Amino acid sequence: MENKKDITNSSDVKLLVDTFYKQVMVDESIGHFFTEVAKINLETHMPIMYSFWNNVLFYTGEYKRNAMGKHVEMSKKSPLNQEHFDRWLNLWGSTVDNLFTGDKAEEAKSKASQIAKMMFFNVSQ
Repeated sequence: MENKKDITNSSDVKLLVDTFYKQVMVDESIGHFFTEVAKINLETHMPIMYSFWNNVLFYTGEYKRNAMGKHVEMSKKSPLNQEHFDRWLNLWGSTVDNLFTGDKAEEAKSKASQIAKMMFFNVSQ
């Protein structure tokens, strides 16, 4: 088995996000949020996600959108609940663990948990 390395650059972020989305888009419990509710176009959505996670992990300043507002809007169409956020976090964490190991990988999981808590708080208001 190949030795895993830490997340060190935007190519690693791209691999992480791409791998995660391959799973989340077909997930039984949350896939419909991506495919039916938000109806995301992967061609336009993925570069936004790369920029979001590059900013979260490497403080690039490249992400300038309002992620919170998008999720609040989406939750009005189809309510997001704690189980949905838990599933998202579970998939994210297992994707990180399957691909990477190290401080930045741990940070990716920790930041995702913080983001999920903030988003759940905002969508449940």
